[in-house]
Order: sequence, then C-alpha cells, then structure tokens
Amino acid sequence: MSLISVDSEKCIKCGLCVKECPGYVLQLGKSGPEEVLPEACMVCGHCVAVCPKEAIDHIKTPLSKQTSIRNYTQLTPEQGELFLRSRRSIRNYKETGVEREKLKALVNVAHYAQSGHNLQGVSYVVIEDKGILQQAVAIVIAAFEKYHVLEHMTKLYSEEGIDPILRGAPCLVLTTADAGFERARENSIIALTYLELYAPTLGLGSCWAGMLERIAMKEGSPLLALFQIPENKKITGAVMVGYPKYTYPRLVDRNPLDVTFINPNK
Repeated sequence: MSLISVDSEKCIKCGLCVKECPGYVLQLGKSGPEEVLPEACMVCGHCVAVCPKEAIDHIKTPLSKQTSIRNYTQLTPEQGELFLRSRRSIRNYKETGVEREKLKALVNVAHYAQSGHNLQGVSYVVIEDKGILQQAVAIVIAAFEKYHVLEHMTKLYSEEGIDPILRGAPCLVLTTADAGFERARENSIIALTYLELYAPTLGLGSCWAGMLERIAMKEGSPLLALFQIPENKKITGAVMVGYPKYTYPRLVDRNPLDVTFINPNK
C-alpha cells in the first residue's frame, strides 16, 4: 500500500517534501515525489505539512487532519521569553476543582509534544477524586517513614496534618506507558512540560509531583493498584494541577548563565 498520494496539478516539484523527510523515504521523480523506502517512514507528517501547495497527502498523517497556521501571528522574542519564564511551580492551590474540559485540554496539548523517533507511546490518567489523592499521600508518607528519608516532610504530615506531597492539589495527571517501552520516561517528561506551559493559559497552575514519583515508579508500588494502572503499564511521570491560590507579579531570576560555544573558526 502506498503511503503518499500526489496531486500532479498542484505539485510544483520543489522537492521540499523530499528534503524535509527525516527517514529519506522520498525521492523527487519526473512527476513529483516518489516513495523509495516506505519502511523507514516515521509518520511525522512533515512531508504534508511543508508542502506550499497542499499537493501531497499521506495515508497515516492526512492533510485533512493538519491545521493551517498561515494566519497565525508568531510571538515576538520578548513575548516568547515572558511566556516561558512566567511559568511557576505552584505549591498552594485553591480547593476549587478543575473543570473536566480544562483537564481534557491540558492532556490534549501534552499529547502533541514531540517524542523520540515519533514513537509517542504515552497515555494519561487524571485523578480527580480527593479520597484517592489523600490515600496516595498516605502511601508515599508511609514509604518515606519506612526508608527513613525526608523526615521533615513526614513530620509535617503526622504532626501538623500538612500535605507536603501533593500540596492539596485537586488533580493529579499521570503519564503511563507500556512496561517495556524504553523511551517512556523521556517522552513523558517532554509531554508534561507542554502541559505545564499550557496550564496558565487556562488559569491553572501545576507542579511536578517528584516525591510521589519516587514511590509510584518503583516496581510493585502500591500506587499502581490505587491508580488502577493495568499490569502491563508503568507510571512514567506525575504533575499536580489546580487553581493557584496566589499570583506572582514578578519573574524569578536564575543562576548566571553557563554556556560554552565550540567553533574554532570564531
């Protein structure tokens, strides 16, 4: 079965689809692009997306499902920097729950993130139930007490009733993947970074649930059963989500930039 089809009346034989193909699947023939190595196709959709005349289609990444950005107004460098730097790790949340539509929007954007060799392979589990989240916190605290780690955190929980694990967030977004998928962690980190950057546009805040991950990602973790993760899956990432209790009127600084350029000609 052929992967691509070409409208010969639209094709101007510019060769952009051939040059852009990361798998070297195409070559430019007399009538336009032709497949020479279809088994190397990464299904990235670049051949369709780059065509200036909408002349090429791909059976697995069809033109009809690609979105035109011709009228998109690109952010200025200043706007882009402000957008990226204004993202904060939110550790204080309102008790208000998050609307299901906003949660769907979050994971939808996350699933568009780039992935190694376009393997994707990341699924999402969204925990909205307060009781389950409280049980998860208790499980993590018990594990920390067992291993005698982060004792200052466990004391906050046991002596003052403070949640130092999920910070009272009303939602937890998990990424999962097949147990044998080697690139699951990297792909999940990229996807959840997309989610975190997008969250403020919905009025939401987020924070990486690193302490929960320490227990959730252990083999045989009790959190797997609590979160109803299938036996053939593993948890690969966790981010808490909710409405921020506070706002930040300033951008936080970082350590001085440490960068080295390697170019003997300069």
